[in-house]
Amino acid sequence: MELLGHDEEPFGVYYDDAKPDGFGPKPGEIFSRERERAGQIDWQNAHKTFSCILGNIWLARKKKKAAWISHEECGCMGGGFYAGLYRPYLETNIFYVSTGIPEANMEGEHYLPSTDSMRAFMDNVMPPEAPKKYCIFKPLDQFNDAARPLVINFFARPEVISGLYSLTMYATGDFNSVVTPFAAACSYLVSWPLVYQQRGEEKAVLGGFDLSARKFMKTDELTFAVPLPLYRKMLEVVETSALTRHAWNGVRKKVNRSIVTWKKD
Repeated sequence: MELLGHDEEPFGVYYDDAKPDGFGPKPGEIFSRERERAGQIDWQNAHKTFSCILGNIWLARKKKKAAWISHEECGCMGGGFYAGLYRPYLETNIFYVSTGIPEANMEGEHYLPSTDSMRAFMDNVMPPEAPKKYCIFKPLDQFNDAARPLVINFFARPEVISGLYSLTMYATGDFNSVVTPFAAACSYLVSWPLVYQQRGEEKAVLGGFDLSARKFMKTDELTFAVPLPLYRKMLEVVETSALTRHAWNGVRKKVNRSIVTWKKD
């Protein structure tokens, strides 16, 4: 953190059966393909009780507490799926993110151009099934030997991100080791990092490009998600990386200027 000049503790992601002290959705609609097909989901209630995990992470970042989501306290049909809490995904989500359903007055987000492209994305990003009840995000310094994070998430502006990007390349020796696929904000933080790891691909995920969740991020801020094995590898080589060379010294000065510029944000 000192070498990066970053002023905010990264968050780790893990699963547990105990609800942490922090921020999460209230009990609401339980999303499943079976309930969707049976017409048992009250979409009006789902809209009223909507709670974005990025919004809860935003509060957790401010208060240095945890944010969490579960299947029973989900808040978002997409968030529950991307956290691995239920599968398969809902057909409603396919239309919502793409074309919408005009006859049902669902405008749609138009983030992907067709239901086929959205379905291909959902099939590709399907995360490992949640091993426990709660998917939890909390500051990295609150972890101990009893619980290890699966993914480490940085929230930072481009100067700090450039250091993490460079360190990832150096640690892996792979010029494609940082990726930016299409994603919802939460799937940048948990789904994609775990999916790549499950495939045996050593990848860090650059995110923060979900227009719907930008309101829960600082101006000019992005996310950088690293699975734990890769994060450890990065820490092992940091002393011989570019972060200890002259080029980083110049960027480090810009990190300080960025902190001063955005200190009220």
